[in-house]
This record gives sequence, structure tokens and C-alpha cells, in this order.
Amino acid sequence: MSKQTGTKKYGSLFEYEGVPKMGEAIPIALQHVLAMMVGCITPAFIVSNSAQLSPQDKVLLIQMSLVIAGIATFIQLFPIWRIGAKLPMIIGASFAYVPTMAAVAATSYKEFNDPKLAVATILGAQIVGGLVSFIFGMFVKFLLPLFPPLVTGTVVFVIGLSLYPVGMRYMGGNGNVQWGHQIPNGDMPAWGDWRYWVIALITLAVVIFFANFTKGITKLASILFGIVIGYIISIPFGIVDFGKITAASWAPTVATPLHFGLKFDPAVIVGFVILYIVNSVQAIGDFTATTVGGMDRVPTPRELQGGIMAYGATNILAGLAGSPPLATYSQNVGIVGTTKVVNRVVMAIAAGIILISGIFPKFSALLTTIPFSVIGGATITVFASITMTGIRLISKQKMTPRNMTVVGLSVAMGMGFVSVCEQAKHFQVDFIPNGVYTALGTSPVVIAALTAIILNLVLRAKPEDTQERPE
Repeated sequence: MSKQTGTKKYGSLFEYEGVPKMGEAIPIALQHVLAMMVGCITPAFIVSNSAQLSPQDKVLLIQMSLVIAGIATFIQLFPIWRIGAKLPMIIGASFAYVPTMAAVAATSYKEFNDPKLAVATILGAQIVGGLVSFIFGMFVKFLLPLFPPLVTGTVVFVIGLSLYPVGMRYMGGNGNVQWGHQIPNGDMPAWGDWRYWVIALITLAVVIFFANFTKGITKLASILFGIVIGYIISIPFGIVDFGKITAASWAPTVATPLHFGLKFDPAVIVGFVILYIVNSVQAIGDFTATTVGGMDRVPTPRELQGGIMAYGATNILAGLAGSPPLATYSQNVGIVGTTKVVNRVVMAIAAGIILISGIFPKFSALLTTIPFSVIGGATITVFASITMTGIRLISKQKMTPRNMTVVGLSVAMGMGFVSVCEQAKHFQVDFIPNGVYTALGTSPVVIAALTAIILNLVLRAKPEDTQERPE
């Protein structure tokens, strides 16, 4: 319960408003930062490599990913006018756009032989996509009948399932390995080295222990303790690259607006618009998972409208500032669901740390030395929490034959189609156009969401199909 002392309101970690004790808030804020940090900088790393940016521009792209992520998180927490959900969300650079961005950057570089122009093509399409998302958010309350708990629960469930391979790849030592290909990792051991798995499993064991056998702040910050202990253990194993810290500057730096410029390519814009619409739907799933998991309620139409409008607006800002596309971060949604900590001061502290990390290269370099295996071992339980939140939403309605068809077929289509697309790419079989693959074949959430929406409309619900199960 919150309490009033003089003119200042104090609140607990489990209330959205109020100021909790800093000794409790800061560890959980750090937990959120560490869970998202590697994922936030990786899209910029991939794009900069594909576009063959200079080392200086590569650093700027990574820094702006963090700066804009911090600003976008603040806007979600403290809305400007109607822009912002006022929900405990963390925003960061999105993996959903990585395949498209990498392909566009590589193609543009080959065509124009200009690294900045390659990035400018992405940023131009990003601004148009952000505008479409903003408009989508303005009218989302009229579209809510398309997203009953059965549909949003299915989307959240598939989000969780789709994150499991990411978590396992992290545990194996590199978050971006797929079909034997991975981002160069300096002199570090190759993906799958036994050292990565040992460290990941130790980290996971620490998280499970603190989450289930302790109380108070150690229980709430179990992921943070897992990351810290996993990091310390990683040092003698030789998989922590301290060279990143040495090479980073102490001086605060950020990119000037339009540093990379803007280029509007119609073909690229069409692909990005589709992705932005789909990811707006996925954001509805993340907002729902946050409120259901952390607040025991579904989000209001106003929260969804403000959240998606902010998603669009901050992506426009990101395009102008020189940051890759943004999205709600499912791993942080999972932390909220696991800990039930929803206080926005906690999230604001996290946003401040993310923002500062982007401004000061030395600080961000320190955070990026955390091995992938440690992040994977610490967050795999978070991904499981997201999946269970989806199941909780789905189970709100009785599992009638009609509802089982909607959920089961949507999950099957989403997971199955992406699996087939990945195998086809591996064997170099182009059974669908590359643009279709980019829009639909890189994330199971896309196909699952579209299938669930269509089936929910086509299979007319009977009274027993919409009857809620007793708690």
C-alpha cells in the first residue's frame, strides 16, 4: 500500500504510482537494463556490418539505439498528450526488422557503394512505417473487437514460443547464430562451445534458486543476481572481452540529426509498412501480457491507443536521429510478469541508465561485455513466463471445439510456416518471393496473429465460445 508523508506520496514496487525505496528500485531497474542491453545494440551491429559503415559511424548507430530507446521508454511511462501507454514497458531496437534491414543495407551498399546511403534507405522507410503505426494507433480502439483475449492470448503465447530459440542461441554463445552462421565474435570460442553452456546453466540455476528459495529483493532481482554471478564466473573462462571497454571513449557523444541522411525507396517502404502494421499487433500482445502478468487486468483502449501512437511517433524520431526501428521488449514484459513489479519509477531509472549508456561510450561498452550465454541463462525463464501469460489469457475462455481450432491452428501455422521458411533458406530453395519471406517468414508471430484474427472472424462464435471460465 502507498502512504502519504507530508506532500509526498510513497508507493510500493507493486504499484504503478508512488516513489519506492531506491535500495529496492535500483536493483530491479538494473535487471531490466541488463536483460535488454545486448538485444538493443545487436540490430545496429548487424546493420552496420551489412552496410559496411566506418568504425565511427558504427559506434554512433549503436549509441543512438540506446539513446532513442531510453527516450522512447520515458514517453511510454510519462505520456505527452495522448502519446504513451503509461504502462511499465521497456522499449528498444527491434529484432523483427533485422532480416529486412540487413538485406536492404547489403543491397543498397552494392548498388550505391555508399555505406551512409544504405542506412539512409532504412531510415527513410522507417519514418513512413512509423507514421503508418501512429495512424493505426489513433484508430486502434475501433479495431479492438478483432483482438479478444483468445486472439491476444494466442499472439502472446507465440511470442513466448518464438523467443525460446533466441534464448537457446544466447545460451550457446551468440544470439544471432542460425544454420551455422553467426556474427564474427573476435577471438571468442565458436558458438556451442562447452564453456558457454556451462556458464549458461550455472546462471540459470542461480536465477531459479533466488526466485524460488529466497524472499524480498533477492527474489525480485533474481535475474540480476544470476547475471552478476554468471558474469563473474565467465571471466576465468576467458569469454569476457574487456577490449571493448579499453577502446571506448569517456567523452559523451551522440549523432547529429540526419547524420546518415534519408532516402525514400518505394519498394523498401512497402516491406517496412507491412512489418510496422504486424509489429503494432504484436505490441498489443506485449501490452496485454504486461497488464495481465503484472496488474491482473487487460489494457484499456486508451492505453493501447497511446502505446501504439507512441510506438509510431518514437520510430519516426528514431529515423530522424539515426537509430534502427524500435519495439516493445518481450523479455522485459516477462520480467514484469515474473516479479509483479510495475512501479514506473523503477522503469524510469532503467530508461535513464539506458539513455546514459548511449551518451557515454565507456559505460555502454561495459554493459556490452556481458557474454551472450549469461544473458541467455538469465532470460530463458522470462521467456517461459511470457508463454504462460499467453496460456493464461487463452484459458479465460472455455476450450470449445471452435476456440481450440482458432488457437491450435494459429500456433501451428505460425510456428510451422517459419520453420519451413528457415529450412528452405538453408537449402537455398526460393519457394516464395523474398519480399513475402521478409514480411511473413521471419517471425511466427506474424502468421499466427493473422490466422487467429481471420479464424476468429470466419468461425462465428456461439455463446458458449465467449463464456469466460471461472477464476
